[in-house]
Amino acid sequence: MAENKTPEKKTSNQTKKRAQKGPNQRLRQRSAIIIMVILVLGFGATLLRLAMLTVFQGSELQERAVDQQLADTTLTAKRGTIYDANGNVLAESASVWQVVMAPINFKTDEQRAAAAKGLSEILGMEYDNVLEKTKGKSYYSVVKRKIEVEQRDKVLELINTLSENYDCDGVISLLDDYKRYYPHNDLASCVIGFAGADEQGLEGVEFEYDKYLAGTPGRIVTAQNARGTDMPFSYEQNIASKDGNNIYLTIDQNIQAICEKYMAQGVTEHNVLNKGVCIAMDVNTGAIKAMVVSPGYNLNDPYKLSPEAQAEIDKLPEKEQSKAEGEALSAMWRNKAVADTYMPGSVFKMCTASMALEEGKVNDNSTFVCGGSMVVGDKTIHCHALGGHGGQTFVQAICNSCNPAFIQIGQLVGLNKFRDYYQGFGFSEKSGIDLPGESDDSFWEEGSMSEVDFAVASFGQNFGITPIQMITACAAVSNGGYVLQPYVVSKITDSDGNVVKSVEKNVKRQVISKATSDKMNEILGYNTEQAGATSGYVAGYKVAGKTGTSEKIGVVKKQSTFDEDYIAIL
Repeated sequence: MAENKTPEKKTSNQTKKRAQKGPNQRLRQRSAIIIMVILVLGFGATLLRLAMLTVFQGSELQERAVDQQLADTTLTAKRGTIYDANGNVLAESASVWQVVMAPINFKTDEQRAAAAKGLSEILGMEYDNVLEKTKGKSYYSVVKRKIEVEQRDKVLELINTLSENYDCDGVISLLDDYKRYYPHNDLASCVIGFAGADEQGLEGVEFEYDKYLAGTPGRIVTAQNARGTDMPFSYEQNIASKDGNNIYLTIDQNIQAICEKYMAQGVTEHNVLNKGVCIAMDVNTGAIKAMVVSPGYNLNDPYKLSPEAQAEIDKLPEKEQSKAEGEALSAMWRNKAVADTYMPGSVFKMCTASMALEEGKVNDNSTFVCGGSMVVGDKTIHCHALGGHGGQTFVQAICNSCNPAFIQIGQLVGLNKFRDYYQGFGFSEKSGIDLPGESDDSFWEEGSMSEVDFAVASFGQNFGITPIQMITACAAVSNGGYVLQPYVVSKITDSDGNVVKSVEKNVKRQVISKATSDKMNEILGYNTEQAGATSGYVAGYKVAGKTGTSEKIGVVKKQSTFDEDYIAIL
């Protein structure tokens, strides 16, 4: 019996041990699984976050890191020079300087006070503002830009004084800078335009060709420590600026000066209220030799209004003055030669005459009768000669500038052909001149032109074109019939004189034949020598021309930007 009890006791003990170990083992297993899940999720989330940072946000974070570690100081590029057709300087950037401070190099409040006092007196700045700059933690802090020689010399003296009397070195320095100058003040102001304080072109060629003139700014790249403070100069890198390209205009300074002189005289003598415009073009190339809007403005002081304009603004309530000043400045800068439309009047008759000749509707023997007026539809349209011209030849009709005769000539051409030639001469499109702000013409929509509209359009009334469109058409009448694209820039060169871009004449189309052009030159030459435009005759030269005075009749499709009742044209 004793032998049988021993195995049973052993088995019972093993079962009891297994029963005791079972719950603990399962607990450990569950714990291990939970730990594994936590580890997998934790490492998975970490790896996912790392992938997001490196793959998807890597570039952005690198840029932010560079921004935190580096500080930039911009070095101004020298803006290119603008020359006239003969190489005379019309706009240039002269050397000036910017005052730069390294406030981190100050050791004592006495040094800061001495530097602030000296700079504020020299530069005309508030002492407290300059003193605040001395308390920074940077190697580069711009105090003032564009100081000239006199102030520069005083700053150099101050640097020596601080070094000798205050043991203060390396706190103030001068960097090269540039300022735009216009040697002839208001000469060709409507063409050249001007650049702002930041050397960015704002008007004229300065604006239109800014990407060529501006150059590429340089940089001083400075390393920063973990506190965001600039590190010493040994950690900086200088990237030199690149000078802008130079521009050569088609404008001839001498021709421009002559045109401006006589335009100013004419504006004064005839009490012109809304400025005068003059354009001189090479009819064989489209190059603009002179472009005048009189009066112009001083390019070296482009924000100064005329005394008369300023006086009118000063009369307004204070809250209205700012807006009025902005409008007055915009009007002063506006290049009316390309941006404003006007009714061409009788000068347009050379186009109507060319149409009729080209279509074979008239010749030297054609005759027209003028009784002083002509009834068209429900309108009576008058001639400037109230008594009439009577019977007259085609040539006499042109020289007499007879409105009834040109109504008849227009009718011979026909409305559809008239519109075709209007477009052919370039009036229905912008000329494409390389100046900003060119306007569209204002003409009747196709199919909307009445009998009366066509009659007055035949002699240049009740539609609006720009002066640059008119002279482009005049050139076509005289140069063999070729419509050219006008331009004011002939070439662009880099700072070493290499040609970057060259502009050649661009022929758009031939609108009339050479025979028609030659005949018109003959007629218009006679007009200046012996007929109605003798004021345009110049002894020793062959001159062809047509005068005109436009008067507003009826309703204009789009209001002309010239608000007076009469516009004189030559």
